[in-house]
Amino acid sequence: FVHQTEWNLYLMTQRALKAESNMEKLREEISVLQRELESSKAENENLKADQTMDMKAVKHNIDFALQNLHKILMGANPLISQLASGAKSLHFVAEVLRSTGRISKAEEEKE
Repeated sequence: FVHQTEWNLYLMTQRALKAESNMEKLREEISVLQRELESSKAENENLKADQTMDMKAVKHNIDFALQNLHKILMGANPLISQLASGAKSLHFVAEVLRSTGRISKAEEEKE
């Protein structure tokens, strides 16, 4: 009975040592994971800050582009009006030339 008890005590001691070893490994792993978590949190915060800065830069660029587009459109309106007026003038000149051509033809036919 004593031998059996000693054997059981030996087995329990071995299990306890193995459990302690496993606990130490798990503590080390938890420590590593906690450091990785903190590092990931810091990286995540940096990425969020960069994204916010990038979004501000994008918004600024869009605003700048819209302002320039508005200036271009305002400058284009008078040019479009001038172009339309010039087209009307050219159409009038073409009609005058056609009429002149018809008159010349009619005079040639009379002669």
